[in-house]
Amino acid sequence: MRTGAGDKPEQRDVPGFVGGLARTDARRAAGLFVVVGVLTALCLVSIAVGTEYIPIGEVWHVLLHPDGSTDSVIVRELRLPRTALGLLVGIALGVAGALIQAMTRNPLADPGILGVNAGAAFFVAIAVGVLGFTAIGSYIWFAFAGAVLATVAVYALGSLGRAGATPIRLTLSGIALGAVLGGVTSGMLLLDPDAFDRMRYWSAGSLAGRGLDIASEITPFIALGLLLAALVARPLNAIALGDDLAQSLGAHVLRTRIIGVVAVTVLAGAATAAVGPIGFLGLMIPHMVRWFVGPDQRWILLYSVFAAPGLLLLSDVVGRIVLRPGELPVGIVTAFLGAPVLIVLVRRTKASGL
Repeated sequence: MRTGAGDKPEQRDVPGFVGGLARTDARRAAGLFVVVGVLTALCLVSIAVGTEYIPIGEVWHVLLHPDGSTDSVIVRELRLPRTALGLLVGIALGVAGALIQAMTRNPLADPGILGVNAGAAFFVAIAVGVLGFTAIGSYIWFAFAGAVLATVAVYALGSLGRAGATPIRLTLSGIALGAVLGGVTSGMLLLDPDAFDRMRYWSAGSLAGRGLDIASEITPFIALGLLLAALVARPLNAIALGDDLAQSLGAHVLRTRIIGVVAVTVLAGAATAAVGPIGFLGLMIPHMVRWFVGPDQRWILLYSVFAAPGLLLLSDVVGRIVLRPGELPVGIVTAFLGAPVLIVLVRRTKASGL
């Protein structure tokens, strides 16, 4: 019996579709293996490279057998905590950027561009400069509060008018709010020399001078944020098709967005409290990942976990060597890299297919 034209695609494509999925997942898995390998290499480079270069062999030796030498102190007390913190912060900002882009369907979304980092930084400045808190365990809650309020404020401003919360309106609202909060934060710190001295490296976004205690304090929050991100990864694929279609497919749009906002707040708040505001990382990584793995949010989030800390560690290493014997804060390096990326994305008609 002759098959109708409407039946051909179904009969032809189902086996090929399954095989195509297998080949695509195999390619993604292979790519993820490469990304993990690159991240491992960058961790070693981060420990070895700085004002004083330490050979990889010596790095391994002092890691396994601390001997109290100068190299041992540099590796174990300075560079190892710095690398560990870079891993955690990179994971947090990369996943937060991927989540916020997926939830808003805004290819220009980023915790920095949408004012989340600026809100967290503003409240941390209040905690340190006005209330006198110095321990991260005390002011991390201010970072969370600032991140939440900034997110709500940006969405409220972007929703004003008939057009509603369009991607461009949200981006402009976030940039405006971030500029205002950043200016107020700088003014507060300049009026208080002691607070300015405590926060000058923090406000630029720096991994320097942090110990393993900082990494251990933010680890539970980042683990919670990653768990929440994993819970909404699948529904985010449906939301990318539009709220109405997502609901028809059985996705709980409001619940997914609430969980996603909590995850972004926890991740961005913890990262900002630990090292200060670092921008553009959450913007660049999801786009770079999406070009390779496609629109599946599960793969985008998984890749971001490994790709974002790799880029952050690379930026930190670059900051250490470009101004030897001094160094450039990693937040400045990521801004230098991210600004051209933002310009390219703005000029594209359909950025990364979102």
